[in-house]
Amino acid sequence: MLKLINEHRELHDELKRLKAEMGLEKNFAVKALYHSFVAEDGPYMKEYQDLDRLR
Repeated sequence: MLKLINEHRELHDELKRLKAEMGLEKNFAVKALYHSFVAEDGPYMKEYQDLDRLR
């Protein structure tokens, strides 16, 4: 998930926003991003699956 965040400015900015506005630790903010942007047919689901296959 961190690789996906580093490759997409929108996700990176959203991570920073979550940490600042909600006071979340990085790990919790990353989990929130996953559930918002990847899980259940989110806009980055296919890219996340492709990265997972490369491992």
